[in-house]
Amino acid sequence: MALAVVRQLHERRAPASPDEIAAFETDVFAGFVLARASVGLSDSTIRCDTGHLEQIRSWFGRPLWEMQPPDADRYFGVALRGTAAKATHLARAQALSTYFEFLELRFRAEVYALMGRPLECPLDEMNKPRGRKEMALRIPPGEREIEALFRGWRDDLVTCRKFGPTARSYAASRLMGMLGLRVNEVRMLDVADLRWDLGRFGKLHVRFGKGSQGSGPRERVVPLINGADRLLRWYVEDVWACFGDDYTRPGAPLFPSERHHPDGTAMRISCDALRRGLAEAVAVHLPEWVDRLTPHALRHYSASQLYGSGMDLLAIQELLGHWWAATTMRYVHVLQTHVEDAWIAGQQRAAARLEGLLS
Repeated sequence: MALAVVRQLHERRAPASPDEIAAFETDVFAGFVLARASVGLSDSTIRCDTGHLEQIRSWFGRPLWEMQPPDADRYFGVALRGTAAKATHLARAQALSTYFEFLELRFRAEVYALMGRPLECPLDEMNKPRGRKEMALRIPPGEREIEALFRGWRDDLVTCRKFGPTARSYAASRLMGMLGLRVNEVRMLDVADLRWDLGRFGKLHVRFGKGSQGSGPRERVVPLINGADRLLRWYVEDVWACFGDDYTRPGAPLFPSERHHPDGTAMRISCDALRRGLAEAVAVHLPEWVDRLTPHALRHYSASQLYGSGMDLLAIQELLGHWWAATTMRYVHVLQTHVEDAWIAGQQRAAARLEGLLS
């Protein structure tokens, strides 16, 4: 029996010209984007990773698969040193490592044919940036300041030029301050995500919660506590119809835009529009917090306010959609009193010892 020559179908002939190499690199990069999208990562996360890779590619001047450890040494140790934040170092290193994992799994043979040597990630135990990104210290406004903001904003609804958009921005921002929702979580809510039949107050199905470590959207159900039920009933009954859409249609956004699709259905409001609406109200009613009171600061305010009112830390963790209680602790640190309590206890012990010596 004669033996036939078997050729690996996955094998690719090395491109002979710079144009073919560029085309191959484009195909590889497009495959990387598609693979990351198939995991369920958000568009913004993918854009962030590809942006980091493009920055490294621009500095290197050649396809990234040609990068070796000495090249990474020069990039992270010289080019970025002193010119970029630590978080940028970590993010670019992570993006580069992920890209090389993709190359190793999908294009190892093709890249070997191009370079004539095995594929090697340029980051190793000696040059991989160390550390982790720490959350910035955020001290949210006090309860009186937040109430002054929303009281003035609510009064504006009587005289504003466009009631619908103003009331929509008010309700969305108020909801973030009540339940600690992220701005994108609020933006992606549908009318159908309101479930009045669940729990004591009704609940929100948050379908696009932030994942952890690139895991993709993480769903959760949020109870309409802290007055959120009354706020949303008013909004749905008195405001939502201003946008000229059918609330019964599948996919009708809870917070629509003034713009409409060609079929007449309302578009979904953008995150920038929600941020802009809050910023404009802050400039008028709480000017001392201009450029500081953002949707994420409202999230910190919500956590601190609920913690101060006696809500259990684990319940706040579940409400905010945090993976770890340690993350939630950073949100409520403003109201924690364990340092003050320890100081008072120490003073009491010292006083007791002094009294014992004098008696």
